[in-house]
Amino acid sequence: MLLTLTTTHRPATDLGYLLVKHPDRVQSFELPAGTAHVFYPEAGEERCTAALLVDIDPQRLGTGRGRGRRQATTPESFTLGQYVNDRAYAASSLLASALSTVFRSALRGESRDRPDLAGTAIPLEVRVPVLRCRGGADVAERLFAPLGWAVTATPIPLDEQHPDWGDSRYVDLALTGTLRVADALNHLYVLLPVLDDAKHYWVAPDEIDKLLRAGAGWLADHPERALITRRYLAHRRALAGQALARLTELRLADEPLPDDSIDEPAPTGTVPAAGTAGATAGTTGHEVGPSADAGSGAAAAPMRASLAVRRREAVLAALAASGATRVLDLGCGGGALLTALVADRRYTEVVGTDVSTHALTLAARRLRLDRLPERQRDRVRLWQSALTYRDDRLRGYDAAVLMEVIEHLDPPRLPALEDAVLGHARPGTVVVTTPNAEYNVRYEGLPAGRFRHADHRFEWTRAEFAAWVARVAEMYGYTATIGGVGEDDPEVGAPTQLAVLTAAEKAPVTTTGNTMTDRKEEPR
Repeated sequence: MLLTLTTTHRPATDLGYLLVKHPDRVQSFELPAGTAHVFYPEAGEERCTAALLVDIDPQRLGTGRGRGRRQATTPESFTLGQYVNDRAYAASSLLASALSTVFRSALRGESRDRPDLAGTAIPLEVRVPVLRCRGGADVAERLFAPLGWAVTATPIPLDEQHPDWGDSRYVDLALTGTLRVADALNHLYVLLPVLDDAKHYWVAPDEIDKLLRAGAGWLADHPERALITRRYLAHRRALAGQALARLTELRLADEPLPDDSIDEPAPTGTVPAAGTAGATAGTTGHEVGPSADAGSGAAAAPMRASLAVRRREAVLAALAASGATRVLDLGCGGGALLTALVADRRYTEVVGTDVSTHALTLAARRLRLDRLPERQRDRVRLWQSALTYRDDRLRGYDAAVLMEVIEHLDPPRLPALEDAVLGHARPGTVVVTTPNAEYNVRYEGLPAGRFRHADHRFEWTRAEFAAWVARVAEMYGYTATIGGVGEDDPEVGAPTQLAVLTAAEKAPVTTTGNTMTDRKEEPR
């Protein structure tokens, strides 16, 4: 079985540093059920391709080496199925296991020689010429497209000489996108066996940790996370239930809002365009359809990335545009944004704060702080802090993010937050997101006058948000731009409002009245 990974990043041969495999050498690795070979069919300044070829020994596989002590799940149920099968030729969990063995450092996002590049998204092309795809090409689209891939899954005919026989259960999979190499490899590690819907080894409880580790930063928000979890865990209900419960815990800790799980309506067949701060933001994807654990190739409704994902992408785009390297995530929750920030090497210091110690514990678990290399772990800080009190630790940072935070404060407490963040901490850039109250009429089942979440103390219209942004910008010496995130409705706007405040050259204005400037700092 074969997998190729290509980049056109220049110099393209840097791919060798990211994979920790030299382009001028052919390297071989022994596996329990065969041998993996890594080589480079092309290696130039403009284009470089790494190939992983896995040579499976059917006898070793059939006699149990690499299968574990108990019976594995296989796609063949007849008596000789363990010997007569496609395992040596079609991509499967065997290829995923080879990825984890051969590219262990790359999967973790580590590169001693190119650490900055390891955290950078680069143009990538992935090709898996033969992949058993239960449910047909549509399932491959549903799984990879929400992750930022352009997907081409071409069904392979049963016999090219007899086209009337129809297509086989295999596809030729091609993916193109701009992602980190680590993200690409983790997507493949999880989704190849999910598409095959079989595993060559016994699925034990520790597979849950493997799934969550490889799915960190993307699986909790994937519209097909239930299908992915069930198939990855070989349809073992108890294990799948535990994994989904942990994913839900992470999701709720980060995005406790209905508008994150109920995407805004969109015209049928539309795909939101990617965007950044100052414009409507989105990611290429498709509308969520039923999670068919398919045996049919029937077309499914297109899926879209969730609003939570698009919101994070818009915030990350705003931070990148600001040139910040030291960033605060204020009210970080369970760490979804922190995960993306830590993965990006441009950020030399990432601080997450939250008033909840439980949320910080979840964030540490999600970041896998105990497993990060020391150099990466030293970039991360998790602090308990209340945003309505001044905190000297937060001063001097390039940027701060208040993502879906301000609406959780009682309006009389907002001046205290303004003073603590814009006045006292005074980061160079502040990115703020909050719901657009006008958009609530587009949510079916949300009664008129109700907020999107029970903990919201207010939700602003576009005019109200713009007035608040203008007031605090003038008061604290910032300039501001305002945009939206999500599908832009011509009548009510986008579901999320986003503002980017940039500190002006002049000194901050001294404030009085209802701000907290003159209040004594209370002991922490």
